[in-house]
Order: sequence, then C-alpha cells, then structure tokens
Amino acid sequence: MWILFAFGSAFFAGVTAVLAKCGIRKTDSTVATAVRTAVVLVFAWLMVFITGAQGGLASLDGMTVLFLALSGLATGASWLCYFKALQLGDINKVVPIDKSSILLTMLLAFLLLGEPFTLPMGAGFILVGAGTFLMIEKKDVSSGNGGKGWFLYACGSAVFAALTSILGKIGIEGVDSNLGTALRTAVVLVMAWAMVGVTGKGHEVGQIPRRELLFICLSGIATGASWLCYYRALQDGPASIVAPIDKLSILVTVAFSYLVFHEKLTKKSAFGLVLIVAGTLVMLL
Repeated sequence: MWILFAFGSAFFAGVTAVLAKCGIRKTDSTVATAVRTAVVLVFAWLMVFITGAQGGLASLDGMTVLFLALSGLATGASWLCYFKALQLGDINKVVPIDKSSILLTMLLAFLLLGEPFTLPMGAGFILVGAGTFLMIEKKDVSSGNGGKGWFLYACGSAVFAALTSILGKIGIEGVDSNLGTALRTAVVLVMAWAMVGVTGKGHEVGQIPRRELLFICLSGIATGASWLCYYRALQDGPASIVAPIDKLSILVTVAFSYLVFHEKLTKKSAFGLVLIVAGTLVMLL
C-alpha cells in the first residue's frame, strides 16, 4: 500500500510546480510561499482531525518534536529556494535539479539510517546523476539575466529537500503520519512568514492578483495532498525507495510545462529525462 501512496505523492508534487508557476508570475515567490503554506497547514490539520490523530499529541517525546521541527525548517528552506528558482527559470530546467535530491537522500539514508545500497540502486544512482547532468545546459549556470541565480536556488532546494526526507523519516517513527505532517507544516508556516517580515514584503500580500492567488491556493492543496501521501509512504516504506518514486513527479511536471507554458526539451535534455526515469525505475527492482 505504501507504494500507492508514494505514486500519489509523485502526481500531486508534479501538479504543484505547474500551479505554483502560474501563481508567481507577478507575485513575489517568498510571499507566495507563505500564503500557500497557510493553505497546506489547514489541509494538514483537517486530515489530522478526520483521522483522529490529534490524540497522539500527548505522547510526543522531545526527540520526535526536535526532528519534526528540523524537518520543517529544512522543508521551509527548500520551498523558499524552489519557488524562487521557479520564478527565475523554466520549470523543465528547475525541476530536474530539484529532483536530484534523490541522490543525496540515498547517500544519507545509507550512512545515517543504515538502509541497504544494492547493485540496482547503485545503477539507478548513476543513471539519475547522468540524466540530471544532461538536462543542465552550460548556459544555465552562466551568470547574467538571472541564469546563475535560478540554478543556485534550485541546487539549494535539492539539498534541503534531501535533509527533509531523512529528518522526516526519523521524526515520524512511532508518530501518525498525518500528525507529523501537520506539525512540520506549522514550523514551515512560521519560517515562511518570518521571511516575509524580515524582507519587508508584508505589504505585498494584499496586492496579489486574484487569479494568481487562486493558483497559489491550488498549489497549496496539491502540496498538502502530496505531503500526506509521501509521509504515509515513508512511515511504512524505506526512504531510499519512497524518495525515488516521489521523484517521478518530474514526468508530470515536464508534461504540464509543455502543455501550459509551451516549454520544450532539447534532444539532450530529453535523453537526460529518459535516463532519470530509467534510473528511478531501476532503483525499484
């Protein structure tokens, strides 16, 4: 059953990127992140009360709270970097780099959690790494016209996303996945709005165009659904397998980026995408 939740996470995560891109054409990415996090928080706590998981609050220990909080901080940092990268660059360029977090997740899962690193996983690791490299053009990392800016933000998103998976895996052991997700989201919300305040962008909240606000909220709902599926899968399955399945969301994202934004892949990038998908599937053997 956890495999189904992992694939559900991939679908909703793929939709999230496209909806978010529609919502940050004129709206600052930091402000958009704060607003959509509020939507995710409502969604997450709604699921807590629907499933009756709120009773687990009384049994939380200090270590669990600590790792859930750290996971939330890593998630917040990843989101801020991710949506800034989306605002500056093309979806089909940002997403592959963000999804490369799978490589760091696998290494950390092996080193810190003692999860196995089999031959198929090693082959998949190489394929995903090669595919990601092929999808990055030389001009993508060059300076000027925001080129280097979005690339660095995308890399930051990948690093923090990997930390999120590992810290989240540790934090939800013995805790209902819905409750763990809700607690983490609360931390992300505080962090996101703190960034809005620190950067002096609070006044921009009331200036968000209605159409973009709609897409921001829809992306928040999609994110909430993805999270709930992802952490439900993590609770029953190994992080080194759940994470690769979740990264298949790149197919959904690339497909919608073509349909909605008419973003096209070069032959080199398309081959890189094939390698990423092949590597991901190999890891599931």
